[in-house]
Amino acid sequence: MHFRFLTFVGGLAVVLSLAQGQVAAQTQPVNAQTKTTKQTWTPPRAPDGHADLQGVWANNVATPVERPKELEGRAYLTDQELNALKKAADELFSGGQSDAAFGDNVFLAALANVQGKQKGFVSTDGKTGDYSSVWTVERDWTNRTSLIVDPPDGHLPELTERAKELAKRPSYDEGAKNGKRPDSYEDIGLTVRCITFGSPSLLAGYNSYYQIVQSPKTVAIVMEKIHDARIIPIDGSPHPPANVKLWHGDSRGHWEGDTLVIDTTNYREGAVMNNSDKLHVIERITRTAPDYITYKVTFDDPGTWAKPWTAEIPWRHSKEAIFEYACHEGNYGIVGILAGARAQDAQEAATKTGSQR
Repeated sequence: MHFRFLTFVGGLAVVLSLAQGQVAAQTQPVNAQTKTTKQTWTPPRAPDGHADLQGVWANNVATPVERPKELEGRAYLTDQELNALKKAADELFSGGQSDAAFGDNVFLAALANVQGKQKGFVSTDGKTGDYSSVWTVERDWTNRTSLIVDPPDGHLPELTERAKELAKRPSYDEGAKNGKRPDSYEDIGLTVRCITFGSPSLLAGYNSYYQIVQSPKTVAIVMEKIHDARIIPIDGSPHPPANVKLWHGDSRGHWEGDTLVIDTTNYREGAVMNNSDKLHVIERITRTAPDYITYKVTFDDPGTWAKPWTAEIPWRHSKEAIFEYACHEGNYGIVGILAGARAQDAQEAATKTGSQR
């Protein structure tokens, strides 16, 4: 499953910049709190007195990143609409009777079926088929119609000219950089090479679990995908010089009351969602219930979007452990990708030679 699905993830990143098996810690879906209420719950404390964020947390929310056009102007679903979507999703994806769905596709397929615009769900790529919905994890449902809360219309801001040009580049089946047929492993995307999925990640429903460990001076966040680990100082130390560029950027944290605020700069270009090296990310992690964290993230990249934008995601607590993600550099899949690219080169060369005779 791994390599073809990585292609899907790479495609999702391009859309956002315009955005192995079952998940180890799968649990049952619940309704997350969706509307603002007065905070009456007090989070437990770590030994240093700050809010205790430690544990494993899951992003399996069904809410799409951007608001579907069918729900324009509406920040929330009614309870009746929500129940209809949940019922449709259960009928579509339980029991392995349809194709698998990841990311926003669970919500969008359920919506299309409820509205009578689609019957069932098929996500085949037209070549090798797809996996059955036995691979689709149970999702959490909220009344929200988009994860994006700012801009209020639930959509990504307009792209800059740079980003528009990147979006025009042709895609390539195996996630090659810039849509280019790969000449070497260096031309293959970061996810296919098992380097990183990028951070932060908004993708839900595919190994989208996080483990948080905290001490008085450091917070560590381990991402299930490719087992990326972010080590975040919270001791007031500064970012490195601007010429130091990293795939995950450089993260520095501090506490604002019970909220952990993480400031990340120094990104390499193309590290996450076709970003420029001007990307600046602010994450806010607040434990808002015994079994929930509210994760709020703002992306500010004047090289990619016309203005900053913010998404808010409920992370649910899991009692399960995160297991090692089955991905490593040197996988035989890269050999196959490069061999296929060379076969395409040869086929094109033969066609060109034949047309010149």
